[in-house]
Amino acid sequence: MPRPPAPDPRRTLTLRDVSEASGVSEMTVSRVLRNRGDVSGATRERVLEAARSLGYVPNKIAGALASQRVNLVGVIIPSLSNMVFPEVLTGISEVLEDTGLQPVVGVTNYLPEREESVLYEMLSWRPSGLILAGLEHTDASRAMLLQAGIPIVEIMDIDGTPVDSAVGISHRRAGRQMAEAIIAAGYRKIAFLGTQMPNDHRAKKRLQGFEEALAKVGLTLVDREFYSGGSALLKGREMTEAVLKRNPDIDFLYYSNDMIGAGGLLYCLDKGIDVPGKVGLAGFNGVELLDGLPRRLATMDACRLDIGRQAAEIIAGKRPAGVVGGEMVELTPTLQPGDTIRRV
Repeated sequence: MPRPPAPDPRRTLTLRDVSEASGVSEMTVSRVLRNRGDVSGATRERVLEAARSLGYVPNKIAGALASQRVNLVGVIIPSLSNMVFPEVLTGISEVLEDTGLQPVVGVTNYLPEREESVLYEMLSWRPSGLILAGLEHTDASRAMLLQAGIPIVEIMDIDGTPVDSAVGISHRRAGRQMAEAIIAAGYRKIAFLGTQMPNDHRAKKRLQGFEEALAKVGLTLVDREFYSGGSALLKGREMTEAVLKRNPDIDFLYYSNDMIGAGGLLYCLDKGIDVPGKVGLAGFNGVELLDGLPRRLATMDACRLDIGRQAAEIIAGKRPAGVVGGEMVELTPTLQPGDTIRRV
């Protein structure tokens, strides 16, 4: 049977589009999507696959509002335990406070399939806009975003192609900049320690940029330690201990974030390791909560408050006159050497 023509991306998808794509009636499509009625497994799978490939999301407020939109802004982030994202949310809330728009938050736990589920639920309530972390999505998530028909801002990262608008930093450039500072300080035997690998795409991009800068001067990482769980001081201590026991001659530890970096710093100080003389350390994010440590960890400010503010401005239409979506806003992080990199 010939494939039906693709729906016009400028209009909202309907049950008819899914009906034509799956080859069953609109009534059957409705039964499947509402999970009601007696429908065979094969038919159900055909309908769900058609809806998924099209990016169709049912409208849970159909008939309830004339505008078919609610004054909600969906905000999808990977974690609430990561201290970066509460500050992003603060920036978003500050801008939306007097607009009549209300942010509602969904958390993905860095899982692509979880992002699909959260995105599906968010869009089914027909929000007025959507802000989500990262540029990497599954095909199903990207299809839903492309068919959403609302302003969309992908945040934290600009190393890629956004669906609509993006506000963030270049993580590859941030990684290169940190490596250049470490090399300039005379460190040569360097290890990388990261959490949420491989699903933290931004940490992976920083690592790529970091290794690119090392390669330019003929260096490679001596060791690396990955952990798939969340960021924690204890985990940073454990990872640091494992790396230094394997390679006691390592002279620098680069962490994917400040929290595990702070754990590493506490481990080194507890063991009497000279920081930054024998071993230097650096993290990422510039988390102010860690300012009370015995030494200030070298880090890089991720511009998180400004990212939240500018993303919300795009959603709320507060940008310069004539600009409607399609923006790529790159912010510049600041390297903070702290007390854990030798002074040049």
